[in-house]
Amino acid sequence: MHEDAFQLLNRHVNVSRGTFDRLIAYYDLLVKWQAKVNLVGPDTIGDAWSRHFLDSLQLLPLLPSLDITLMDIGSGAGFPGMVLAVCGVRDVHLVESDQKKIIFLREVSRVTDTKVTLHAKRVEHVKHEKVDVITSRACSDLDTLLTYSSPNVSHETICLFPKGRNYTTEVNDALKHWQFEHIVVPSVTDTQGVVLKIKDLRRGYESNESKRN
Repeated sequence: MHEDAFQLLNRHVNVSRGTFDRLIAYYDLLVKWQAKVNLVGPDTIGDAWSRHFLDSLQLLPLLPSLDITLMDIGSGAGFPGMVLAVCGVRDVHLVESDQKKIIFLREVSRVTDTKVTLHAKRVEHVKHEKVDVITSRACSDLDTLLTYSSPNVSHETICLFPKGRNYTTEVNDALKHWQFEHIVVPSVTDTQGVVLKIKDLRRGYESNESKRN
């Protein structure tokens, strides 16, 4: 039934059969819960393998390794943070203030046998000692995301933020308040979308041009 999805994912990222079985369990829970709880956009559930799972998995090759601490801001239904945890990222922290979504994430963690740390609070109240990677998907504009991220950012931290067609405007707006280096990686799920890979984040303005990978 899910063979087409398995092939879709593996055209872009190497996913083992064992990992895919756990992603199927995740997918089945998403479909079941979506009928009662608004986890994702209703018009996206029919194309969830591409719109949500592959969209999350495309971040895997951009991670420095799987042996990292990753914080996912505004996790919602777990995209991308929970997907990356299912795929082997060692220490994943999911930050989500909606209690219904936290209950869903806890159930996904149980059913897929995936260890994650759930933070049922607003990101402003989360502070972690050392974070290697920060992710967030469809949570807020880039300037706000950098504000949310900055308390948990060190010199070594990278941020991975999927963005849509207006990413250039978001970058320029953010550069009014922040200094950072960034690489623009084309999205594999949206011809007009990108993933912004950001590092060396610090307060202040600096004229900065984007780099394309």
